[in-house]
Amino acid sequence: MTPHRLTRDDARRIIVRAQLLDADRPGDVVEVAEQLGEIKIDPTATIAPCEHTVLWSRIGWSYEPGQLTKAVELDRLLFEFGGTFKPIGLLPLLLPAMRTWPQRASSREWLEANAMFRADVLARLRAEGPLTAKAIPDTAQVTRAPDGWSGTNQVPLMLEFLMRQGEVAVAGREGRNRIWDLAERVYPTGLPEYDEEEAARLLAERRLQAAGIAKQKSPWSQVGEAGELATIEGSKWKFRVDPEALAALDGGDDGGGRVALLNPYDGMLFDRPRLSEIFEFDYVLEQFKPKPQRRYGYFAHPILMGDRFVGMLDAEVDRASEVLRVNAIHEFLPFEPEETEMVRAEISDLAEWLGVAVTGLP
Repeated sequence: MTPHRLTRDDARRIIVRAQLLDADRPGDVVEVAEQLGEIKIDPTATIAPCEHTVLWSRIGWSYEPGQLTKAVELDRLLFEFGGTFKPIGLLPLLLPAMRTWPQRASSREWLEANAMFRADVLARLRAEGPLTAKAIPDTAQVTRAPDGWSGTNQVPLMLEFLMRQGEVAVAGREGRNRIWDLAERVYPTGLPEYDEEEAARLLAERRLQAAGIAKQKSPWSQVGEAGELATIEGSKWKFRVDPEALAALDGGDDGGGRVALLNPYDGMLFDRPRLSEIFEFDYVLEQFKPKPQRRYGYFAHPILMGDRFVGMLDAEVDRASEVLRVNAIHEFLPFEPEETEMVRAEISDLAEWLGVAVTGLP
């Protein structure tokens, strides 16, 4: 099949639409999760936690954090897995890989050495669940040293492993603390079944759906042979494009662009090579850089205007003073007056959503 030939403008529009960042806003939390495939969970709340800013940047003023809680804990339309919220429709596609997890020898050996500990955790959940990790005794026979992400308590690690194997699941949260239970009491029954090959193919298609267009062989997007082959003017890369996204592009009416303020952990920013190749945006998260080496700020939010990245917002919420403090708006190129007003309006909307005033807005 002859590859589709796309301009850079076409490619950017496809990606922005696939990420639900065009003018046609989605209606609710589940719609966003279904299209994006996952919503990253991260507690860094310079402005607001990632899962909430991801949803606000798509849905807008009508999004409330309680909507996410309801979708996960009451309606069970989303589930938590691997540091993300995913639509429940993806669970059957993940189950085949869960059955053969882990592949790493050191993880298998740790599980085998802690067979009694594993049984203790499952028995405790069966008898008393749902429970937080703190409510489960650590009876590990073999321990892993702290790695910077986990401490000496082996219970959180065992729960993570059991989640990866499909034995336990996150039933909800108390603040930032996860509440665990047996997977059979959290996940729905009667799910469709797939073999590993079919599940992998369908997962690749869902990843391409979220990406719109992605490099054919990329560890960041992992779309494999999903979709159709495409080339982009000025790029030597081979791409895969989602046929439905391509058809929508050919459909004509462009809903127009808008300003979006993106959390640094937003999925739109995950594939850094694609950002550079298609958007000419070399994004670097400065959170872990020493302060003197930061150019834009500790947790600066990229500013997307239409289909181009135009600047970085360095801002933080001061809850004591009930303000969103704008430290700087870094413009990659000087804004036109209309662009300045669009960015100011989006920041003002963000402050209103957060329930605070805005200060320092130039």
